[in-house]
Amino acid sequence: MGSYLNPGNKGFQTILNGTYVDKTGLIDYVNGTINTPQKLTSFSRPRRFGKSFAAKMLCAYYDKSCDSRSLFGGLEISKRDSFKKYLNKYDVIYLDITWFISRSKNKGEDVVFDIQKAVIDELRKNFLNCVEENETYLPDALLSVSHKIGSQFIIIIDEWDALFREAKNDDVLQREYVQLLRGLFKGGTATDETIAAAYMTGILPIKKYGTESALTDFKEYSMTTPKRLAEYIGFTEDEVRTLCDKYQMGFDEMQFWYDGYSFSRMKHVYSPDSVMNAVQEEEIQNYWTQTESFESLKKYIQMNKDGLKDAIVLMLGGQRVRIDINTFQNDITSFDSKDDVLTLLIHLGYLAYDQKKKEVYIPNQEVAEAFRSAVRGGQWKPVEQVINNAERLLDATLRGESDTVAQALETVHEECSSVLTYNDENSLACAVYIAYYTAKNYYKIIRELPTGKGFADYAFIPGRDTDKPAMIIELKFDKDADTAIRQIHENRYEGDLKNHFGNLLLVGINYDKNAKGADAKKHRCVIEKV
Repeated sequence: MGSYLNPGNKGFQTILNGTYVDKTGLIDYVNGTINTPQKLTSFSRPRRFGKSFAAKMLCAYYDKSCDSRSLFGGLEISKRDSFKKYLNKYDVIYLDITWFISRSKNKGEDVVFDIQKAVIDELRKNFLNCVEENETYLPDALLSVSHKIGSQFIIIIDEWDALFREAKNDDVLQREYVQLLRGLFKGGTATDETIAAAYMTGILPIKKYGTESALTDFKEYSMTTPKRLAEYIGFTEDEVRTLCDKYQMGFDEMQFWYDGYSFSRMKHVYSPDSVMNAVQEEEIQNYWTQTESFESLKKYIQMNKDGLKDAIVLMLGGQRVRIDINTFQNDITSFDSKDDVLTLLIHLGYLAYDQKKKEVYIPNQEVAEAFRSAVRGGQWKPVEQVINNAERLLDATLRGESDTVAQALETVHEECSSVLTYNDENSLACAVYIAYYTAKNYYKIIRELPTGKGFADYAFIPGRDTDKPAMIIELKFDKDADTAIRQIHENRYEGDLKNHFGNLLLVGINYDKNAKGADAKKHRCVIEKV
């Protein structure tokens, strides 16, 4: 048992000692790729989404130097047909690239050399007389072992893309690293002889050079295209419900804070580290801004790319933005458009992606708060001021101060809308959402809530721990605020809203886009208590 060759099962044992959500079904997927043309897998996802847990789990399952039968007994993989076939049957090479970077003496310049030397040294000790003393090239060392004793390896690489993030401007080192990976995984017959399967995980998908992937033989799964591995991105709804029942946590609140990632095969995926923190700390709150990736968010949204600020404002306002993810080069330096920045934020977990509609959006309350903290200073000063005033606007609304609310909405609409979009209905809806940004601390805010006859533009459903009234906000263009209130009365409200009759505010807001002179851009508001 070594550090890189056959590291054992202690890492997974430690994971099992805590609260563990069973993701061992991923092993069955990898088992199905062994010694097939699909044996190379790259599965990227954000920090805090269980990448290292999965890598340690795979090490424990395949490593022939240990017996892991008792660790997996009763878990999902033990029910699969492939369980016994591959359990502890392979020599495993495990590489944590961040570890090699952290111990490098030359700011990462010798990382590729260090990786090869460390693994070759352990190969030489464990496979006597199989690796020449002067051998320095890892693919040749593995091939030598395979030729002499017939052993095949499973290679597991954690944080495979760390060099592209940490040495982002060192093109020479990056290409040296890619050449090593190509030597391991694009060696034709040599790769077939030495590699039974490979699993790489990181934040970014495999680096592109132009339109070509650096490692074309890998099957890629990511936050934009998780395909059949979507349930292993994070926690599923059933898994979160089970945790909530076990630890007596409120599921609705957990959903509000940590849900929002959605894929064609899995409609509700939760941020796993946040859910586990909430369970362990017995408190639902924002755990996202306690990570180093939060600094990345601040940096990237300050980039002066055409349309980026407008896109962020729209998403802060509860809207979705259509993007093209195909121009992104899968690194953190090659940004040619706002779409490249937004695509990176998908891979960092700050945005969710609707693959069918090709739209991005802010997934949940936790990430929304991270954006709120990030938009401070610089070009975001007006937006920051609007959000900071949101609490006062909510208080004015609850007190029925319609003139104050109307004036505040005029300001927000002006600050958060460009000249080209000011008279767009979505622009007003976006302004209202941002104006009431902090209301999400007390309310579940639903856009276009179905009613008995049509939709309410916004429904504010109070949480369990607040005594604030429910609210319905109806928006009108070129009519009047009283018409908005009349429309609310004409609708029959069902479900959550019906439960709040007797403690309900009706808010009608109108903006006449054709008004001239002193009335230009003037908003009017009527507030009625039911």
